[in-house]
Amino acid sequence: MAREEVSKLLEEKISSFKPGSLIKGKVLRVANEDVIIDIEYKSEGVASIEEFKNSPVENIEGMEVSVIVESLDPDKSGLIPLSKEKADILLHWENVEKAYEADTPITGTIFRAIKGGFRVDIGVLAFLPTSQADVEPMSNPAKLLGTKATFKIIKLDPLRKNVVVSRRKFIEEEMAVQKKEFLSKLQKNQLVTGVVRNIVDYGAFIEIDYGLVGLLHLNDMSWGKVSYPSQILSMGQKIEVVVLDVDTEKQIASFGLKQKTPNPWESIEEKYPIGSTVEGKVVNITDYGAFIKIEDGVEGLLHISELSWTGRVRRPSEIVAMGDPVTVKVIDIKKAEQKISFSLRELEANPWPDIANRFPVGSIVKGKVYNLTDFGAFVEIEKDIDGLLHISNITEEMIKHPSEVLRKGQKIEVMILEIDPDNKRISLGLKQLGNPRKKSDNREYAEDDGMTEEDEEAGEPDESNN
Repeated sequence: MAREEVSKLLEEKISSFKPGSLIKGKVLRVANEDVIIDIEYKSEGVASIEEFKNSPVENIEGMEVSVIVESLDPDKSGLIPLSKEKADILLHWENVEKAYEADTPITGTIFRAIKGGFRVDIGVLAFLPTSQADVEPMSNPAKLLGTKATFKIIKLDPLRKNVVVSRRKFIEEEMAVQKKEFLSKLQKNQLVTGVVRNIVDYGAFIEIDYGLVGLLHLNDMSWGKVSYPSQILSMGQKIEVVVLDVDTEKQIASFGLKQKTPNPWESIEEKYPIGSTVEGKVVNITDYGAFIKIEDGVEGLLHISELSWTGRVRRPSEIVAMGDPVTVKVIDIKKAEQKISFSLRELEANPWPDIANRFPVGSIVKGKVYNLTDFGAFVEIEKDIDGLLHISNITEEMIKHPSEVLRKGQKIEVMILEIDPDNKRISLGLKQLGNPRKKSDNREYAEDDGMTEEDEEAGEPDESNN
């Protein structure tokens, strides 16, 4: 009975053998270019040694292999023709289909460049388009040849046995997972290093690890005034920033640069108390004054009225120039508004209290007509100090313009009528010394400075001092 059962089982197994069948066998030996395989059939099978290219030849004896029966007719050596390669394709194709259906990655080797992409061995032949080879455009596609990589199957045609894979998709999905994990660990106030990828009017976009891009706003670049991001940053610049906020759902972040250092305005009153003298540099000049930078993030205004005690400065550029180092005195601080004011004139003694003593009201002084206006004449009584001779105090006679009596550059004697040290004003009188006449009547009432009538008419135009 036992012999009959074994014979019956053997007959059933032999009857299942047919061309195209997938069976298992065991390698018996290697003979030249052939591999002899025991397939438990009437005859042993044979496959080409080339089909064992992925297995070391010296180690394949005794190895169990899957093969396809090519034919039941023995070859001239009496062996059944087998194909390991076709069996591998069949088995690998099942793996490829499972990977495609489950959307799981599969490994393979890029071994040949063809038109539009590459050939990839993933157990079966697959096509890798150039656009799917990497996350960024490649300058040297040949560098991928021979590379073992992981892919996602993006297209599968079972009938034609066509497979299209993407290395790019796998990399992007991996980066997305890593990016999400990275974001979950990113903390506020953490220092990170990134690269400036784009600059806009309101700030710059910084890319850090895993392709995460965040905004560095213009207001977060410096504690001082910044008009344009390009004043501080440049494209492609590597920079360390502080994480200000993280949105893990939207996968975005915001960064700060000024937050790397303490806000200098927090200790401004202690560091630069009112009345202290500080060193700075002129960083901007306007019609109303100059801005002085005393440290990064701290700039203050040196108003035109604080440049000189005389009040004769018409433009700040008469006293200071861009980039000039200057020594100034702190005269006001508005911490909440981040404003600080400086003075240049207060580094020198105020001459006005002494002027009031040296030129008492009622005294007579000599001076030179500095300027003529519709309402009077300005007379310089000493260097950089002048007073107003109002038109009503020039002569008892009715005149329409001071030029009817005076000329620019003329030396005259005047009386001090009033001195206002706080507002730096001196009022002068000419008619109080006698009644000077018009030039057409008498030109000898005051000292002549050598100017002819033609010189006077061709002189400089009048300039207002107020």
